[in-house]
Amino acid sequence: MPVDHYENFPVASWLLPRRLREPVTAIYGFARSADDIADEGDIDDHTRLSRLSEYRTELEQIAAGLPSQNALFRRLSPVIRGHDLPLSLFFNLLDAFSQDVVKKRYLSFSELEDYCRLSANPVGRLLLKLFRAESEQQLIWSDAICTSLQLINHWQDIGQDWARGRIYLPQEDLQRFKVTEAQIALGKADSNWRSLLAFEVQRTRALMLSGAPLTRTLPGRIGLELRLIVAGGLRILEKIEAVDYDVFRRRPQLKPLDWPILMAKALI
Repeated sequence: MPVDHYENFPVASWLLPRRLREPVTAIYGFARSADDIADEGDIDDHTRLSRLSEYRTELEQIAAGLPSQNALFRRLSPVIRGHDLPLSLFFNLLDAFSQDVVKKRYLSFSELEDYCRLSANPVGRLLLKLFRAESEQQLIWSDAICTSLQLINHWQDIGQDWARGRIYLPQEDLQRFKVTEAQIALGKADSNWRSLLAFEVQRTRALMLSGAPLTRTLPGRIGLELRLIVAGGLRILEKIEAVDYDVFRRRPQLKPLDWPILMAKALI
């Protein structure tokens, strides 16, 4: 699977109830396709934004009850209607992908959190809608998990994002730890860099753990699936620490041997 926003969201696994595999796959297909428009290939920014605008038109057609000629949206439309999914969450995702095209720097962590509110949190909220688990507290926990997963993806992909002209590390943190963009370009993991990424990892871990109680409120295989997701995110943070924060040369990611460990943790 190419590196993208949703690498850390396992979808449609054997753990999901059969009735939810198609809806989850349709949602993921939409998010993945729109993400690819924002990131993949050599097309210019104007074309990327135009194609994302076409996706907005497709969502508006769904809202109006009109048919689509696009196979992606023909698949998504009955899922949205059948499960009463809020279209606003799909529009949020498109806003995030459009933002990726035009916004390359984030001044503060709160600004980055707001991006995650659009780019990651809608996925969790849509899944909770499918699971019929939408209490205010469950939504808060879900947002914490999804934001932390998005942050983990950013910390994994600092080098790749630099190649796309983006830096998700907040500018305020770069200044605090005396890390420059030139250093990122060189992939120089010195003591300043390690202090910076250690700070981001610790903050991300705390956020993930704050959302973890959600996993105990969902029954059966759904809860187990979510515990695996949380365990996977925490495992990647451990791997970032294990490579001494040098994510430029050794991109931390889950390997086949990690899954028995994650399953054991999820079953506890």
